[in-house]
Amino acid sequence: MKFFPAWVLFLFTGGLFALGLSAGSCWILFSEFFPNGVFNPIVELRMFRMLAAFVIGASLSISGMTFQAVLRNPLAEPFTLGISGGAGVGAALAFILGLKSMGVLMLPLCAFCGAGVTLAAVLLISRGGGRGTESLLLSGVIAGTIAGSILMYLLSISQMEELSSVTWWMLGDLQSVDPDLLFPGGILLVVSVFLLRYMAGDLNALSLGRSEAWNLGTDSRRQSFLMIVIASLLASVTVSMAGTIGFCGLIIPHIVRRLYGCDHRKTVPLIFFCGAAFLMLCDILSRIVYPVREIPIGVITSLIGGPLFLWIINRRRRYESPD
Repeated sequence: MKFFPAWVLFLFTGGLFALGLSAGSCWILFSEFFPNGVFNPIVELRMFRMLAAFVIGASLSISGMTFQAVLRNPLAEPFTLGISGGAGVGAALAFILGLKSMGVLMLPLCAFCGAGVTLAAVLLISRGGGRGTESLLLSGVIAGTIAGSILMYLLSISQMEELSSVTWWMLGDLQSVDPDLLFPGGILLVVSVFLLRYMAGDLNALSLGRSEAWNLGTDSRRQSFLMIVIASLLASVTVSMAGTIGFCGLIIPHIVRRLYGCDHRKTVPLIFFCGAAFLMLCDILSRIVYPVREIPIGVITSLIGGPLFLWIINRRRRYESPD
């Protein structure tokens, strides 16, 4: 059932972007945006943060949507699959080993390598334990736990100047987003959205199962590989920009499917705008809830997404129970 038109989502997203320019430890009125004819530097910083929240929130949501369709699991997303943790290990190694100084793309490249290794391990482990939801989630939890342990070890051997930056980055933080990564991340997001919208019919077919997709004329193996690469790239770039931000890729696709149905021809652009709006809202809350010391945005998304994750699991168990 249609909840409200897409243009309302567009206006709501734009309104949140405008609100994010004013909201913070000190509120800035629109009349103060150009004092003495010069753009307010605080507003300029907030504009960059809102752009980062837009790109990262939309990327995580589109990535989660793609994983859920290809793996046929509504609980699959970069965080629950352990992919964010694996990308975090790769990015942390780039920080500590000094690979980041070799070029702007080294950080997302290392994050992508970590994400790819983790995803391969999760799929291999879950295949050995069966293809059910529990096996996939358990494999993701194991992979995320191992990645977290590796990250803790890397923190223990890092230098003091590396320690603070990596710690904040692990919590999920928009303050330290590299401007040199934001533009390539935005380009990757736009290209991915257009590709996935073009392949929406294949996404619909894959969400029915590989045999059904084959009967509908979709090369399930090739299309699944391509879509998993796109989703992993999006997750890796977001981790390299802002660290680990959990549950954004779980919450938004689930809500959009509940409100607008499961046809990806409709939901791809809706998830794009809803994901951006959600993370921009979380960023605004991180600034105004406790103005004295900003709350990391990853903490807020986890506080919202954790209870919803448990609710989805319990709901699925009720429907899958023999009673």
